[in-house]
Amino acid sequence: MQATTTSKHYKPPVRFGLGGVPLGNEFAVVTEKDAYATLEAAWSAGVRYYDTSPWYGLGLCERRFGNFLHTKNRGDYVLSSKVGKLLTASRQNNAKEYFPFTPSPNDIAFDYTADGVKRSIEDSLQRLGLDALDIVFVHDLSPDNTLLPSPWEEQFEIARKGAFPALTRMREEGIIKGWGLGVNRPQPIMKLLEVADPDVCLLASQYSLIDHEHALHHVFPAARAKGVSFVVGSSLNAGFISGSQRYNYGKENYKIPLPIIEKREKLRDVAGRHGVDLRTAALRFSAAPDIASALIVGAASEQQIVADYSSMQVRIPAEFWAELKERKLIEQDAPVPA
Repeated sequence: MQATTTSKHYKPPVRFGLGGVPLGNEFAVVTEKDAYATLEAAWSAGVRYYDTSPWYGLGLCERRFGNFLHTKNRGDYVLSSKVGKLLTASRQNNAKEYFPFTPSPNDIAFDYTADGVKRSIEDSLQRLGLDALDIVFVHDLSPDNTLLPSPWEEQFEIARKGAFPALTRMREEGIIKGWGLGVNRPQPIMKLLEVADPDVCLLASQYSLIDHEHALHHVFPAARAKGVSFVVGSSLNAGFISGSQRYNYGKENYKIPLPIIEKREKLRDVAGRHGVDLRTAALRFSAAPDIASALIVGAASEQQIVADYSSMQVRIPAEFWAELKERKLIEQDAPVPA
């Protein structure tokens, strides 16, 4: 692994990035042609942050990202991936139990030890065909992960003794620039802030127009006190805000609670009166907090990534945000774009 210049409490020097979940075929088949067209469109639009994981398609997303990025100057973009899940090729693999649309030949094993982290990074770099990661997120070490081999608290203790100090050493040695957790729930992040010295965490499924109160009032203040920032993921709740019939992640994400659906309708109503595109408003809202160092979005086509990137340049009238607060659809103290 190539050593890179590092600093404590690293923050991605970019504000917008492409997340790899759809390009790992999580929701549907994305052809090779469409995957590379999406990546090319992202680069042409100016996107310079790319977030992937061994988990996304069990290696498929990393291979696609790497095949595209290895032709670019390594200093021109920021790259993050995940650790905690090791992949092993097997003729009798169970990849399609996790991702029905992936062509992956891999099985998966959870490993939050120091040795597991080192192997995971080396494996990721081989799949990517690159020599360095900028950010490493310890992935899915969270109470909502029903695939863990034991309760998440037990796995967290393994990571506390293994993964966390190993990543801190890698940062100090300049192998990576920063690390943190990438999780869907707040409990692991709050616990991490007590026992380790992370730089940046991936806040998935926790800060959107639909759901942001807990992050705003509990997670953000705790992280701010430690100098830790966030990459905000799932600002659209896995596409729900922009119209998809799913909410966040998991095999039963099509079972959407009625209050969630009703809130989306109320948001649409306000957006329509102000001539605002709700998807655009959702992206801008999730990027607004001072502690949000970057926003990542998933895209499965060149049209989607160009639309999302363009949304970050749109000005939304202050009256729209004021009405959302007046109708108590967002928290009164929630930051909104200027």
